[in-house]
Amino acid sequence: MTESERAVPSPSSFRCGYVAIIGKPNVGKSTLMNALIGQKISIVTRKPQTTRHKILGILTRDSDQMIFLDTPGLMKPEYRLHDAMMDAARSAIVDADVVLLMIDAADPGKGQDMEDEPAFALLRVCRAPVFLVINKLDLVKPESILPVIASYAGEFAFKEIFPVSALQLIGTPELLDGLSRELPVHPAYYPAESLSEHSERFFVAELIREKIFEKFRDEIPYSTAVQIADFRELEGRKDLIQAEIYVERDSQKGTLIGKDGSALKEVGELARREIEAFLGRPVYLELHVKVEGQWRKKDQWLKRFGYR
Repeated sequence: MTESERAVPSPSSFRCGYVAIIGKPNVGKSTLMNALIGQKISIVTRKPQTTRHKILGILTRDSDQMIFLDTPGLMKPEYRLHDAMMDAARSAIVDADVVLLMIDAADPGKGQDMEDEPAFALLRVCRAPVFLVINKLDLVKPESILPVIASYAGEFAFKEIFPVSALQLIGTPELLDGLSRELPVHPAYYPAESLSEHSERFFVAELIREKIFEKFRDEIPYSTAVQIADFRELEGRKDLIQAEIYVERDSQKGTLIGKDGSALKEVGELARREIEAFLGRPVYLELHVKVEGQWRKKDQWLKRFGYR
């Protein structure tokens, strides 16, 4: 028996399962998953549509293992990239033992409006129990939550409803307890020390993309994809990471690089610090900007970047 196999808890009452987190862009899905796991797994920015992939994060406790699936924000697709993002959300719901529909307490909409929303259409055919998670509780008055609960509960049979603040960790322990009750009795799927099944290359690319989202206005981030061209651990030296940043137009390339390379240098420095904190070791990071026109509409490039 290997060390990792010995690390997997497996009492007869142990619970394990998949939890899909869905909702509109920018309601805090990635922040919630990071909060529940206790470590940054999904990149987080103020811009909507930051999450493009189905991000898997794992929380293992003495009595359960929860495998969270952070999904892209649900929207009406405009590009082939958006189609791929919606496919990722749909597949997460199919895999899930529990589904969390997240809404923003400060901008909740109305339950009766949900018939026209992509999230509600998916929930209508969902067989798993669904929790309504009302996020950003810290930004509203407590009395404003009751009408939101009534509105949504009148339109869908949610298993449970949890007002939370993912940022302030308000209500998150109660949410974890509620999730644990709904998971099937099953041995852990992953070793106890696992936090995700994604590779270091994947997370490095995501962290670079996060810094691009944080620095630039809307046009640049949404036209950007990051691919790791080389990732080598060098004995006695810093790891070498070479990343290619793809944009759709020459003008975007110029903006991303900046005068005398200043903008790209800033992105690289911010990303390097984040990557070193994530990996726990020093790295040498090289960034190169390339142009591929309308890559968001091309299936072969979506496949190359891991969206298909």
